[in-house]
Amino acid sequence: MTEVAAKQKSDVNDFTTGSIPYKMLHFMLPIFGSLVLQAMYGAVDLLVVGRFGTTAGLSGVSTGSNVLNMITFTVTGSAMAVTILIGHYLGEKKPQKIGPIIGAATCLYTVLSIILCVVMVVFARPIAILMQAPEEAVDLTASYIRICGAGIIFIVAYNVISAIFRGLGDSKTPLIFVAVACVINIFGDLLFVAVFHMNVAGAALATVAAQAVSVVLSIIVMKKKKDLPFHMTRKDVRFNDQVKRIIKVGTPLALQEFLTQISFMCLCAFVNRLGLEASSGYGVASKIVSFVMLVPSSLMQTMSSFISQNVGAGREDRAKKAMVFGMLFAFCIGIFIFCFIWFKGYLAAGLFTEDEAVIQDGWDYLKGFAGEAIVTPFLFSFMGYFSGHEKSLFVMLQSIAQTFIVRLPVAWYMSIQPDASLTKIGFAAPCATTFGICINLVYFIWFNRKLKKKEKQGSSVS
Repeated sequence: MTEVAAKQKSDVNDFTTGSIPYKMLHFMLPIFGSLVLQAMYGAVDLLVVGRFGTTAGLSGVSTGSNVLNMITFTVTGSAMAVTILIGHYLGEKKPQKIGPIIGAATCLYTVLSIILCVVMVVFARPIAILMQAPEEAVDLTASYIRICGAGIIFIVAYNVISAIFRGLGDSKTPLIFVAVACVINIFGDLLFVAVFHMNVAGAALATVAAQAVSVVLSIIVMKKKKDLPFHMTRKDVRFNDQVKRIIKVGTPLALQEFLTQISFMCLCAFVNRLGLEASSGYGVASKIVSFVMLVPSSLMQTMSSFISQNVGAGREDRAKKAMVFGMLFAFCIGIFIFCFIWFKGYLAAGLFTEDEAVIQDGWDYLKGFAGEAIVTPFLFSFMGYFSGHEKSLFVMLQSIAQTFIVRLPVAWYMSIQPDASLTKIGFAAPCATTFGICINLVYFIWFNRKLKKKEKQGSSVS
């Protein structure tokens, strides 16, 4: 790479100067693309099993993928600590500290992968029963969980490697990895499910194989890159003092994601009590919901990286402007998504199955959930802002509050009513998010008053 090209790339990856909208969108779009492709993993599994498998298989993939999503998003939340810490060191102009972070993350997440593998393989059936999978789908759900658990190390590794690149300001490289994996997953699903008729097991095998290829490709690319802004040695790959920082920042973020996914799993269990068709309809709706949440999710990841660099460089003014821009941008998109879901949601549900009862159940849930597309941009922007400031403990606490005070109680109450409907159960999501926004707004006001007080004290001392 020439000196001019290297400087141009450095300028693009430097979030402390230049146009905020341009740099945020330039960084966000590849993240959005990666999340779209990742969402397609489960969506393609569900679509192919829905077309070439059985209704019980559809429920099995739906319930099993909820378990897998919980683990994947929890790991992604935890790995955001790596993104945030790398961003801080880049903002502080201390690239020599990046190698030890990556080395510590390698050791930490390898141990985590082994633990997850044992739990998912050994306790697959109890997990399926705990999820209240319909009786016809218990064995199929357990099969999906067991196979994905055997390959969980690849899923964890991909998310950690992606977190490293995003911390370096590079969101395009992870997009390439997941694009390749997504293509492999599609072909794998068609081969194992449509041709070999392996039903749920085939969908799980395709997912694991695709992630494995993605990880191998990412390691090869990382080794061959010559323009990385840090040096790493074998001595860095150990449980060094950076492990504590990763755990301190990452654990609350992981718990926040874990609790969010637990709430969705509980919703799945509540819905499963309503029967096989409702379970399948909710499974279809869940895949559509995963696409609805892509814009705010990519925004939150972008916000964390963008703000962490600016906090490290002392540019709090840019951090606040970035948060406001993110809120307005995602809100505008959210209005469009809300209208589509409310009026034409059956079209999206119809992509996954031809069963009209399942399509109607899926659309019913989406109508209740639709408001989430409008309010989530505000909540996720706040969360990205606070994560960028390493206030991950607050992010976790506000998630606990909205999950256990609003989301789960409302969903449970709606599910036990004589006239229980998926629309009423779905309404629990925007209710909880609105509650979370109120908590974040109060904390934001308090937090910024505290920052201004520190600035005044600092100026008076100098």
